[in-house]
Amino acid sequence: MTVTIHSEVAAPPRRVWDHVSTFAGVNDELAPLLRMTHPPGRDILDDSLPLNRPLFRSWLLLFGVVPVDYDLIGFAALVPEKGFSERSSMASLKLWHHDRALTPVTGGCAVTDTLAFVPRMPGTGRLAAALVAFLFRHRHRRLARRFGALGPITVKLAPA
Repeated sequence: MTVTIHSEVAAPPRRVWDHVSTFAGVNDELAPLLRMTHPPGRDILDDSLPLNRPLFRSWLLLFGVVPVDYDLIGFAALVPEKGFSERSSMASLKLWHHDRALTPVTGGCAVTDTLAFVPRMPGTGRLAAALVAFLFRHRHRRLARRFGALGPITVKLAPA
C-alpha cells in the first residue's frame, strides 16, 4: 500500500527542516499519540549519518509510555532543507519506506510524505493504510498548528 499526505505551511523549508529533522520535532508531530525513542547523540538528522544501513532501533510508545512497535531506522537519502528517504523495517511491517519532501511555495513550504509499506501479517494492508493515513494526517495537523496552514491537508491511498 502507498499513502501520500500533502500540506502547505507558512514557514520556509529551512525553518520546517530545523523542526522536522530532530526527534523533538518528530515527537511533537506524533504527540500525544506516540513517542519514538532514540539513542543518546542520535537526536538530529543531518547529512553526516551513514546511508543504506540500519542505524538504530526506535521504540514507538503509545501515549509516550506503552511499547507498541519498533522501527529499525535507516536512510537511503538525507538532504537538509529538502527532505529524506527513510528505508526501515518494523515489528509490524517488513517494509517501511517514508519519503518526506519539503518544497518552497509562495508564502511557505509544501510538506509531502509518501509512505509505502508491506505488513508482516497477510490481509492487514487496508488496516495498516488506515492507521498510517490517520497518523500522518495528525502529524500534518500538528505541523499546520505550529507553522500556520496555507491550505488543506490532502490524503491519497493507492494499492502497491
